[in-house]
Amino acid sequence: LSWMAQFEEVMRQQLESSMDTEMDKLLNTATGADREVCRKDFAGFKNLFHRFLQVKGPSVEWIKIQRPPEDSIQPYDKISARGLPNNVANSLNKLVVVKLNGGLGTSMGCKGPKSLISVRNENTFLDLTVQQIEHLNKTYNTDVPLVLMNSFNTDEDTKKILQKYTHHRVKIHTFNQSRYPRINKESLLPVAKNLSMTGQSADGWYPPGHGDIYASFYNSGLLDQLITQGKEYIFVSNIDNLGATVDLNILHHLVSQPNGKRCEFVMEVTDKTRADVKGGTLIQYEGKLRLLEIAQVPKAHVDEFKSVSKFKIFNTNNLWISLPAIKRLQEQNAMDMEIIVNPKTLDGGLNVIQLETAVGAAIKCFDNALGINVPRSRFLPVKTTSDLLLVMSNLYSLDAGSLTMSPKREFPTTPHVKLGSSFTKVQEYLTRFESIPDMLELDHLTVSGDVTFGKNVSLKGTVIIIANHGDRIDIPAGSMLENKIVSGNLRILDH
Repeated sequence: LSWMAQFEEVMRQQLESSMDTEMDKLLNTATGADREVCRKDFAGFKNLFHRFLQVKGPSVEWIKIQRPPEDSIQPYDKISARGLPNNVANSLNKLVVVKLNGGLGTSMGCKGPKSLISVRNENTFLDLTVQQIEHLNKTYNTDVPLVLMNSFNTDEDTKKILQKYTHHRVKIHTFNQSRYPRINKESLLPVAKNLSMTGQSADGWYPPGHGDIYASFYNSGLLDQLITQGKEYIFVSNIDNLGATVDLNILHHLVSQPNGKRCEFVMEVTDKTRADVKGGTLIQYEGKLRLLEIAQVPKAHVDEFKSVSKFKIFNTNNLWISLPAIKRLQEQNAMDMEIIVNPKTLDGGLNVIQLETAVGAAIKCFDNALGINVPRSRFLPVKTTSDLLLVMSNLYSLDAGSLTMSPKREFPTTPHVKLGSSFTKVQEYLTRFESIPDMLELDHLTVSGDVTFGKNVSLKGTVIIIANHGDRIDIPAGSMLENKIVSGNLRILDH
């Protein structure tokens, strides 16, 4: 070793040793059952930190990236063309639905878990999920359970609300994501001084991204419990993706594979549009199917990554994963996911980093992994009030918790909606619409500034409404706007 490499190795060891000391101090402030949970969490963090210190440069060499082989990403039509067997119930009884429920509604101006925001006819994300699975269980006389992966941010509020589903035909389990310490960007040591989640120390902790599902699911004991009950696959998705419903064709494809060729991991991908240029994509790398995220792409290649021509598909984060395979990989300590370094600035101005992983990045660890190119309708995430407007409108109809595009819409693409900053928060957004406009024939809507909509407004083609600073535009009740640009000032006052 050169003296430089030796020096780096010594520095690494010192950093790890300081981290161990600090983590032990924190652990010593824990008591009772809490201590054992923290011990497991901290072991996971130390492992991540160790890997973080080893990593040199980008995790992929651009030159080694290849397009996935033809048969590694199958079109959904090919999977569904096989048809379903008579005993769909047998397949369903091997399934567990897992929803990622760690996120808060802060980006949409809401307090508490995002899953408790109302999206349609007073139904929340969680209500719709429960209705979907209950409908499956009643239709096929099965027992598909729902598992929620909560974080310390969402656990308490979620558990309170779960009581309302006690008489529904769905068993609901929860487990908690790990709790990892944020580290100071300069010293690389934890910023928290104790385990408290209130006051000064609250800012010192974070849930480490959804890649944490494997370890926390395994550590919770729930994984073993479900395997004992004869469950074989989990269907994992973000709770805010309203398109992620249980798909019987994909499930049948999984359970009907011959034993030696059992597919342990399916990632649902869909064709990229201009709106999806930042989404992770599947590549072939060193002989394995692998997820490539924008954060891993060297600066010089970001434009190439975003191009729709080279990387045609992106990851919807709807994943089907073998339970026994998760158990095996956890026990062999063989789950290898790229580390995402997420820089944050705390309220006091302190720069910290969060080490995170993504659930889909583990695809390269599983045997016979497969991408399935699904219709766009399976990717309907609600990240903003612009998305919320689409799913609340007559573009979609709601049936047993599932949203489907209205047959009255002539072409299946969703309109492009951009609502300005006056609409960011859900409460504000709701006060600006007396009723949700008819959007069946809309292609594009841009709204900026202080704009309100009266009852029964109809929007068609491309509609752009811009109220300049200090102006206000009230779209009158019953208006029909088709390919119109509205600007200036239009006030309608009660007489």
